[in-house]
Amino acid sequence: MLLWEILGDLTQRILWIYTLAAVLPAWFLLHYIYRQDRIEKEPLQLLLSLIVRGVLAALLAAELEGVGMFLLNRLTEGQNMDRHTFVALFAFLVVAVSEEGMKYLLMKHRTWNDPNFNYRFDGIVYAVFTSLGFAAYENILYVFRNGLSVALPRALLAVPGHMSFAVVMGVWYGRSKWLERKGHNASASLSRKIGFLLAVSLHGFYDTCAMIGSQSSMIVFLVFVIAMFLSVFRIVRKESEKDGPIGETP
Repeated sequence: MLLWEILGDLTQRILWIYTLAAVLPAWFLLHYIYRQDRIEKEPLQLLLSLIVRGVLAALLAAELEGVGMFLLNRLTEGQNMDRHTFVALFAFLVVAVSEEGMKYLLMKHRTWNDPNFNYRFDGIVYAVFTSLGFAAYENILYVFRNGLSVALPRALLAVPGHMSFAVVMGVWYGRSKWLERKGHNASASLSRKIGFLLAVSLHGFYDTCAMIGSQSSMIVFLVFVIAMFLSVFRIVRKESEKDGPIGETP
């Protein structure tokens, strides 16, 4: 009986270590974005609901990616397509569109008409909390399937990557709300589309380089990631500093 208790306790400790290793990177970045929302903090209930929607987005995106992979295989069958082209199509049209699309749709459904969406920086907060809910769930799956060896590289690359795509989408999402309040509905719709397409483009390029895995693609990947992360943290600081109520001139 004592042996089983020791094994049970050890298993529980291992589960906690794996879970913390997977979740802490997302929590750290969530805390960072929350602190940058300097004027008016968003309600905790709203933020938690966005994290949950991020997890739901991951589940739905996984199903869409399976369908997308099947369709892409059928469409390219017999076309003698080289591997790099196929990888790029899969990364951009299947993975990036599915994942960013699910994040965007679930975020917009929850936040667009919420009265708390009253500051421009809120768009970044909403996009990041949704995206990092997605990233945390995805990270848990990777760590439990592949062990702690993947925890550090994913903490440094994949999780901040999801945040970066979200920041870009969130900037345009906040501007879209501002434009709608001004009565510019067509421009507001265009702004949301631009934000979505930019997030898909960044995500698709990130995944293409990582999936190809050659020496040259990894060099491009590292340069791209460093440049993107530096730019995104600069954008967050800038948008935080110039934040103001929706309806006022930026």
